[in-house]
Formats: sequence, structure tokens, C-alpha cells
Amino acid sequence: MKRALIALAALLPAFAFAHAGGDHVHGSALFAGFSHPFTGLDHMAAMIMVGVWSMLAFRHNTRAALITPAAFAGVLLIGGLLAFSGVQAGAVEPMIATSLLVLGLLVGLQVKLPAIVGAAIAAAFALFHGLAHGAELPAQQALAALSGMVAGTLTLHVFGMLLARFALERSVWLPRLCGAAVALFGFTLLAA
Repeated sequence: MKRALIALAALLPAFAFAHAGGDHVHGSALFAGFSHPFTGLDHMAAMIMVGVWSMLAFRHNTRAALITPAAFAGVLLIGGLLAFSGVQAGAVEPMIATSLLVLGLLVGLQVKLPAIVGAAIAAAFALFHGLAHGAELPAQQALAALSGMVAGTLTLHVFGMLLARFALERSVWLPRLCGAAVALFGFTLLAA
């Protein structure tokens, strides 16, 4: 676990070059896609919470713990593809804020759901995250940008899983506090 955290920490300086997409992309489309999930606190928090919740809910069943992050990443890709093909949804930002509220509550209250239900909840929110990301990534290099976006998302999910394991070793209240903070962030975004 320590090696994985060190490896993730070694990647952090690269994220300093990330920005919110658009037509001016620094570096390759793959890097733009990878770094994009790290550029918005709302997206980053939701993706980390997916990993945290899946580890909390299924810490004794690794296979089940991977279902929710995999569902999120898969539907995120579908949302990105839809955005690249011109599909738009009117409630993208409110749904992203709602994802923070719901995922934060799942973590804060340590809700245990069947793996398929957790995957369905994550997938529903992932569609809106994918639509938002896809609208901001370079469409002329869609394959590279989307591949990077999924890789960045999975990195955040794994980080969330490691964070949950680390927090649980310290205190049962740390994950609850993290979840409450993210839920409050989502509520604040919805109320704004």
C-alpha cells in the first residue's frame, strides 16, 4: 500500500500542468484526458468517493469492491463518447453536485448496498461526469483523450480505495468525516 501511495504522489507534479480543457491543450490529448479529472474539485472528489465507498462497502471482497469503480469508468467513457458526438444534457452540473451529495452520504453513513446497486448509482452519475468531460476535451483526438480520461478516473478510484484502507487503519471516523465533507460540498454546490 505504501508503494502505491508513493507512486501516486510521484505523479502529482504532472498535474500542475493540467487545466480545464477547451481548444488549448498542453501536451498530448492522452495527457489532457488523463489530467482532466484532476482539474475540477467536484469531479475529483466524486471519483475519489467512488473508490472510498467501494472499499468501505466491500473491504472483505475485492472483486465486489472493483465493480463500482469499473461501472463508473465504463459509463464515464460512454458519456464522453456521447459528448463528442454532440449529445448535451441540461442538468449536467446539478447532477455532478448531486453525485457529491449522494456519494458523500454513502461514505459518511457507511451505507452497504449490493454491488450491483452501488454500480448502478455510480454509473448514473458517471454519465453526467462523462458528458461534462467530453465537452471539454479535444474532440479531434477523441480516442487518446477518452483513454486518458478513463485512466485518470481509475487512478482517482484506486487512490480513494487506498485512502479508505489508510483511514480505516487510523480510525473508523475518518472516512465518515471525509464523506460528510464531500456531502456538504455537494449540498453547497446545489444550493448555489
